[in-house]
Amino acid sequence: MAAEIREIFRPVLRQRDIILVDQRGTGKSHPLECRNESNSLQELTESDEGAIGRLRTCLKGYDADVRFYTTTIAMDDLDDVRAHLGYERINLYGGSYGTRAALVYVRQHGAHVRSMVLDGVAPTEMRIPLFAARDAQRALDKLLTDCEADTACRTAQPGLAARVRALLARLDRPVRVEVMHPRTGIRETVAIDARIVAGVLFGALYSPLTASLVPALIARAEQNDFQNLLALAYASEDSENMSLGMQLSVLCSEDAPRVTPEDVKDESEGTVFGVYLSRGQLQACELWPRGEVDDSYFEPVTSAVPALVLSGDLDPVTPPGWGESVAKHLKNARHITVPATGHGVIGTPCGQELIRRFIERGSAEGLDVSCVSRVRRPPFFLTPSGAQ
Repeated sequence: MAAEIREIFRPVLRQRDIILVDQRGTGKSHPLECRNESNSLQELTESDEGAIGRLRTCLKGYDADVRFYTTTIAMDDLDDVRAHLGYERINLYGGSYGTRAALVYVRQHGAHVRSMVLDGVAPTEMRIPLFAARDAQRALDKLLTDCEADTACRTAQPGLAARVRALLARLDRPVRVEVMHPRTGIRETVAIDARIVAGVLFGALYSPLTASLVPALIARAEQNDFQNLLALAYASEDSENMSLGMQLSVLCSEDAPRVTPEDVKDESEGTVFGVYLSRGQLQACELWPRGEVDDSYFEPVTSAVPALVLSGDLDPVTPPGWGESVAKHLKNARHITVPATGHGVIGTPCGQELIRRFIERGSAEGLDVSCVSRVRRPPFFLTPSGAQ
C-alpha cells in the first residue's frame, strides 16, 4: 500500500516522515495468510463448510501461535518501532480496523502521541459480527432512497427497494448459472445464492462509485445474469492486502467471544443481509484459538490527545454512529461526517485536505471543513456507458 499512501500524503511528506509498519501477521512480517488458490469461481462461491476446511489446513500449517496477534500486543510492537527510530511523539492515522489500533496505542502509549486521525471508526466495543447486517442495511437504504429521489434512476429502476428484497428471498434457493471468470475468461457453472449476492452488495457499498452500479446489477441479476455482479466482486476484492489468519486472530479474540448466533439473528432482523455477513466469521471463530483480552479492553478509550474523527455518511461497515460514540470520550476531538462518502474519508479530496491541515496544526480546533458541503454522490450507472 506504500505507493498509494505516498500519493495521498504527498503534501505531508514535505514536512514529515511517514513510517509504514507491517502489523505482526501481515505483509512480509511472517504473514498469517490463508488464500484459496484455485483460480476458479469456486473460490468466490465456496461454501461455509469449504472455507472452514481450508482454515483448518492453514491453521495447522502456521509456524506461529495465533493467540499472540491481538491489538494490544501489536501496539506494543508499534511502540518498540517508534522507540527504536528515535521519535519522541508521533501522529497516528488509522483507517477502519486501524482506528481501533490507534485508540489502543493511545491508551497504552498516549504520552508519545501528538495527534491522531480516526477514519471510519471501529472501536474496541464494536463487536463487528453483531452489527454488520444492520450497518450494511443503513447504507443500502440510503442508496435506494437516493435512487428513488433521482428521476433518471427511479424511471430506469422503479420499485428497487422491493425488488432487492425479492431477489434475495428468491435466492434462498441457489440457482445454477454459467458465467465467465472475470480474470481467466474461462466459462464455469456455479451455484449463486443469497449469501453470495449479499456479500457482493455489501462490498459494493464501501464506495459510492461502485455503489452507483448496484441498480443496474440488480436488474441483471433478476434475469439470472450474474456476470457483472461477479466481475464487481473480483474488482473490489482485497486479498493481496489481507492476511486472513491475522484478521481472525483479532476478530475471534476481541469481537466474536461477546456475540452469539442468537444475538446476530436478532440484530439482523428485517435486513436483506440477514446472517450472511457474519455466519462464516462466527463459524471460523469456533475453531480459531483465542488470545487473552482483559475486560477493560472493551471500555471506551479516554484521552486528551487531539483527534480528528472522520465518518462517511454512506459507510456500510463503520457508519457515523461509531465515530460519534468514540469522540464523546476524547477531550480534544472533532467528529466530522462527510456526506456521499463510503468507507474511508481519506479517499476523497476533501478528506485528504482535512487530514493534511489537521496534521499541520496538531489540532482540530478552528479547522476549515467547508469542503464537506461540496461532496456529492456520483450519478447512478443506468446503462453500460454510464449515467444518462
